[in-house]
Amino acid sequence: MAPPPVPGLAEASAGIAAGTLSPIALCEQALARIAALDPALDVFITLTAERARAAAATAEAEIKAGRRRGPLHGIPYALKDIYDVAGLPTTAHSRVLIGRNAPVEDSDAAARLEAAGMVLLGKLATHEFARGGVRDEDLPFPRAKNPWNPAHFAGGSSSGSGAGVSAGMMALAMGSDTGGSIRLPAAFSGCVGLKPTYGRLSRRGVVPLSFGMDHTGPLTRSVEDCALAMGVLAGHDPADPGSADVPVDDYLGHLRDGVRGLRLGYARAYGIEGGIDAGMQAATDAAVEVLRGLGAEVVEVTLPPIRRFEAAAWTIIHAESFAIHQQDLRTRPEAYGRTTRERIMLGAFVTGPHYVQAQRLRHALTREVDALFGEVDAILSAPAHGAAPLAAESDDGPWRRAQPITAAFNVTGHPALCLPAGFAANGLPLSLQITGRAFAEAEVLRIGHAFEQATEWHTRRPPEAYA
Repeated sequence: MAPPPVPGLAEASAGIAAGTLSPIALCEQALARIAALDPALDVFITLTAERARAAAATAEAEIKAGRRRGPLHGIPYALKDIYDVAGLPTTAHSRVLIGRNAPVEDSDAAARLEAAGMVLLGKLATHEFARGGVRDEDLPFPRAKNPWNPAHFAGGSSSGSGAGVSAGMMALAMGSDTGGSIRLPAAFSGCVGLKPTYGRLSRRGVVPLSFGMDHTGPLTRSVEDCALAMGVLAGHDPADPGSADVPVDDYLGHLRDGVRGLRLGYARAYGIEGGIDAGMQAATDAAVEVLRGLGAEVVEVTLPPIRRFEAAAWTIIHAESFAIHQQDLRTRPEAYGRTTRERIMLGAFVTGPHYVQAQRLRHALTREVDALFGEVDAILSAPAHGAAPLAAESDDGPWRRAQPITAAFNVTGHPALCLPAGFAANGLPLSLQITGRAFAEAEVLRIGHAFEQATEWHTRRPPEAYA
């Protein structure tokens, strides 16, 4: 039997503060759980066990000496392997980066989490350069598996982050989101994932995919945990050209204020051709009724057709990812996995006029969504067409037939939260997406917390028959 899941950030923080939980014991519990479950789930690329033990011992000594750095001191976390940590390899799950010199500086996120006294467990599996496929067999590391059923997709590209948090290996994992790569792992693996507003969190020291669409953000067990993480991660970084110099909210201060008095828009149709499957639709409808029952006013709203978002998103992503990778693609294409190579090479066919028109469309769509926020405080929607598909049936072609619908809010840059909202008939998690005004993460978290506390979906844990 595997040891129990590590507690979430809020629970662990309270235990450490009360002296009933030891950072050393917490670290050992996490490492033991990783040892028991990771052989089946392939969450980790690099496990930094001895570094973690040393950091936990330091944290425990500091806390006992009355030098507690804050609420996250002594709690384990992990990073998607596109985040730099000084002295550790950053592979982006690719042969292209294997053997290159380790970074000499921490990414902004790693530096903030280390300064908060957190304990790094290691680096996590991703899709290659956050762009590859699910079934690639020509990669240096195996794909992360879904802890609810390892035969199913764990969500991408932050697959190890979502699977690791859901499986109880760590309380916090960092991901990135260019078209849904924080929110889909959260939705498919049954945890909480926040894509903050574009520019809210720094991307310095994170391997880029698309300069104009990349977001970084946390995956956690609960909405409160997400708020705790945001309190450490958020802030202006002058070294990141995309970082926004906007005051940081108090993410915990109004977390428990509920939704009474808020006006929420329900984008039920979402502009998706063919809609979403019956299980996802029923779960989303039920989630909306929960929020209505908590006192929110709910009205239906209509987002622009998803095809318009897709046209802007993928033109920009293709062009920018090719600009980043063109040198390696031209000199050593064989170092890439097939799916990654084919998807990024599509950018060679994007012309200057295509890119300019996509940016113009992006601004027009952002204005349309901003106009909706003149009428409602947040927008509720489904984050995916249904529960996690079978990995063996995933579309690993250069151009996916069904693009992630989450990319709409990468185009507009609005903050979007995914959290557990039910289960499909096959026992896999379903999720609700809550999107807010720019830099209104605190309000999005407040709505998510109200829903979470009124339901029990977040309390369920994956089976461990695969252990």
